[in-house]
Amino acid sequence: MATSQVETVSTGADKAKLIAALVLVIAAVAGFYLLSQHGPVAQWGVLVVGLLAAAATFFVSESGKQLLAFGKDSWKEVKKVVWPTRKETLQMTAYVFGFVVVMALFLWLTDKTLGWVLYDLILGWRS
Repeated sequence: MATSQVETVSTGADKAKLIAALVLVIAAVAGFYLLSQHGPVAQWGVLVVGLLAAAATFFVSESGKQLLAFGKDSWKEVKKVVWPTRKETLQMTAYVFGFVVVMALFLWLTDKTLGWVLYDLILGWRS
């Protein structure tokens, strides 16, 4: 039986950092709307600065560090992927299109055959 691990924010300092990041996001959005009479430069400036401060606060918390580590590991894995060549991609695409055409013809023939058997031969509706 596989056990699942649930990671939680454990320290008070981490909780405070996450709460501070949330407060900064709320303050940035509130500042954006409250500064509507001062023009778009002030609005967007407050929003961008507030969101950047919130992101910085989040990324110094344990959750933020784990997210960054996950992103780095994911990038390493993406670099390991062997991508198909153009020729392989075109061949596989042609195979898929060919298969779709063959299946469409098969299903159309099956439908017409069953319709002919049921309606013409058995029921005699199309005379």
